[in-house]
Amino acid sequence: MRDILSDLDLGEDKLSDPVRETQAGLKKALPKRFYTEASVIPGAEGGFVVALDGKTVRTPSRRELGVSSPALAEAIAAEWQAQKDRIDPATMPLTRLVNTALDGVAMAAEEVFEDILRYAGSDLLCYRAAEPEALVAMESELWDPYLDWAAERGARLILSEGIVHVEQPPEAIRAMAALLRRYATPLELTALHTITSLTGSLVLALALAEGQGEPSDIWAAAHADEDYAISQWGEDFEAAARRAKRLIDFEAAVLILQAG
Repeated sequence: MRDILSDLDLGEDKLSDPVRETQAGLKKALPKRFYTEASVIPGAEGGFVVALDGKTVRTPSRRELGVSSPALAEAIAAEWQAQKDRIDPATMPLTRLVNTALDGVAMAAEEVFEDILRYAGSDLLCYRAAEPEALVAMESELWDPYLDWAAERGARLILSEGIVHVEQPPEAIRAMAALLRRYATPLELTALHTITSLTGSLVLALALAEGQGEPSDIWAAAHADEDYAISQWGEDFEAAARRAKRLIDFEAAVLILQAG
């Protein structure tokens, strides 16, 4: 079977260089759907791979598009089955993330790890509004439980008002690194990088991975300031559309993490 993924625009993401390079496909016309059924079959090297009319789908680097979780593989196959006359990668976040993990992150895991860890030095939850009082209270209510959880694990972060940078204690960074090391597979790192970059918070990403918050609560915490602004001045249509697109990628990354 021809390598259909090599012809696709894999989309753009705010990830590290190896991830962006993997996902930055050329802008081409969307290819026509050429298959009838997308399914899951055993991989040649174990795991579960997506197949189109019985033929294995491969990444742009010719690796089998496969994962260890049968449920995750079925979800990826469902993305392919849902395609209409044209195959649109923008509607296939799981496929894009798995491609990224297999072709990019697997070859640069330590670099991606370090890129994720850098967020610990400028975590969203550490930068608080000085006013108005309602926003200050909202941030405290939504953010403090996650910071308390991190502190209990040795990552006691320093808070600041406004956007003035605050240097975080080395021991807090080391504690965050130790937690992050628990997620060493390319898929886990890809999912955590996506969640961290979308939320601006490694604390939120790790709390989610460790089962310390529901995805909807994590998403709400990441958008506290934005939601407060919406409550005061209304919602911008274009901003809402961008947020909805980010949420799709967030939910795909969550599914990958939950699949183990």
